[in-house]
Amino acid sequence: MRFTSTRRGVRLARHLAAERLDAWGLPYDCALTRDAELVVGELCANAVRHGCVSGRDFELRVTVLEDALRIEVSDARDERYPPPTAQAPDEGAESGYGLYLVAALALRWGASARDPIGKTVWADLRYP
Repeated sequence: MRFTSTRRGVRLARHLAAERLDAWGLPYDCALTRDAELVVGELCANAVRHGCVSGRDFELRVTVLEDALRIEVSDARDERYPPPTAQAPDEGAESGYGLYLVAALALRWGASARDPIGKTVWADLRYP
């Protein structure tokens, strides 16, 4: 699914991901759906804030792997990758918690180049 690189696009991506999981048999109130909504929201917000290129959308892909639910968010900016490990923000910081939360919830996460341009940041959540 593609969304505009706006706060509204982030909110819509989060809601549509929860709706898709519900259609796949994971109810809105289960722990995996709540965690997935948080991860989708954080990765999409980062794509809008740090990966936005004027006139370009971001893309969300949610797939079921053998042992995990994979959430992938792609943007058009290929020169700004997240750090390889998520660090806890300084005490009292008002931002910087996004990837730290993603790392805490995910089995694994990372970023890779996207062909022809951009990058994809992904996170795998334990799938029952």
